[in-house]
Amino acid sequence: MGRVEQAGKAVAELGQNIGDYIRQQRRHAQISLRQLARLAGVSNPYLSQIERGLRRPSAEILQQIAKGLRISAEALYVQAGILERREGGPVVDAVLADPDLNERQKQVLLDVYESFRRENATTRRPAEPEPDEPEE
Repeated sequence: MGRVEQAGKAVAELGQNIGDYIRQQRRHAQISLRQLARLAGVSNPYLSQIERGLRRPSAEILQQIAKGLRISAEALYVQAGILERREGGPVVDAVLADPDLNERQKQVLLDVYESFRRENATTRRPAEPEPDEPEE
């Protein structure tokens, strides 16, 4: 398989993956396709095509869908391959996945968290070597 075919297949898989992810999030939020389409400002058929992996939405449409789902747009961007997953592990994932926080609150929490991590990384000293134990 040539590079062009491989790239085409990768894009198709990303479209399917983002569609599956949006469907899962919609079902988790217990809202219908019709409701999400209205909240996101897109047509029912277009959203259905996205969920089935037939269409790959733009970053703007993903942001509207994220807003309708009340999830992080960044999470959708990562799923769509627009952004790379950020380092930070479960804390970042938990903040981004929390449906009770809006985008601004999530960003503030993540900024504070990252500032603490940077502060600790600069003040952390290498572990002191333990003194050799006396030989018996």
